[in-house]
Amino acid sequence: MVFPIQSADSSPAYTAPRLRVATAGEALFDLIEEPDGRLKPCAGGAVYNLTRALGLQGVGTLYLNPLSGDMLGRQLAHGLQEAGVALTAPAPVRAPSALALAALDAEGKASYSFYRDGVADRQVTADALIAACAAQPHLQVVATGCLALVAQDAAIYLPWLAAQRTAGRMVVVDANLRLSAVDDAPAYRTNVMAALQQAHLIKVSDDDLEALAVPGADALQRARHLLRQTPAQWLALTLGPGGAWLLQRDGRAVHAREEMPLTVVDTVGAGDCFLAGLITAMLAGPERGEEALALRPGGLTAPVTEARLLAVLHHALASASHCVERAGCTPPSYGEVRERLALLRTATTPTAAAQ
Repeated sequence: MVFPIQSADSSPAYTAPRLRVATAGEALFDLIEEPDGRLKPCAGGAVYNLTRALGLQGVGTLYLNPLSGDMLGRQLAHGLQEAGVALTAPAPVRAPSALALAALDAEGKASYSFYRDGVADRQVTADALIAACAAQPHLQVVATGCLALVAQDAAIYLPWLAAQRTAGRMVVVDANLRLSAVDDAPAYRTNVMAALQQAHLIKVSDDDLEALAVPGADALQRARHLLRQTPAQWLALTLGPGGAWLLQRDGRAVHAREEMPLTVVDTVGAGDCFLAGLITAMLAGPERGEEALALRPGGLTAPVTEARLLAVLHHALASASHCVERAGCTPPSYGEVRERLALLRTATTPTAAAQ
């Protein structure tokens, strides 16, 4: 397998789509423990999964970090190429690819141990990320999260996020905490909160809220508290089988949950596919037969109906549900998500709630 030559630059070999989203963060290989004790390798990392999932749903996406020239790095690059993702750094670096050991519990939920010292995706600077985004005239959204938010990498990602917010791009941060990846959990939490201060859209799970030590009697109260502690316009809260909430700065909130039973193989990448579906649906417009959300970093340029917000949330949930019924992170295409939505009889709980 050769390292793909696809890049964000136009060339005779590749015609890039209009790039609307740029992602920055980890790309690694998960070694997932199987029932017989063997380890199954799967390309992964939260940001890598998000990037592939966006590409597969037809969103023009640019991955900003370098990848290794080793065997695993070539496979990671190939996976992005197959998803239609452009690479800022098409030439490989000499550093190795990162690894994660994933153990699954009885419900298919994964816990991780990470090996990331000196790895390829960390061979990047804030200046390089900022320059790569500045070169994209159609860029609307930047996204990061998870291992990119470790305190040791604060000098890379925090200046980049601040620059993107200043440039008028929508900043998305996934507060997907991996406390097993760090020795200093308080420093990690502090850095995550610093990143959230730059966000327009936050994605968080009930487990993440506990890891962040956000106060509140339940996950929804904690999510509301977290939203108030940041300048974000939206917060998406995932609750596993309990569905998801989309909270807004003005106090409105909508909830959705799928009623169709799921055959869960594992939950690897479910949150990443949810976030990809959320961004995809938020960016959708008349070209896909959807009412445009008219997104701007400071909020919405026009009122959006509750029905449209629920449609966005249902698209995100369908993206995640499609993922958990397959082994590893196997993101669906846009067509597969729409097919699932056509089959679902969903129960929704719209709530008009004041903060």
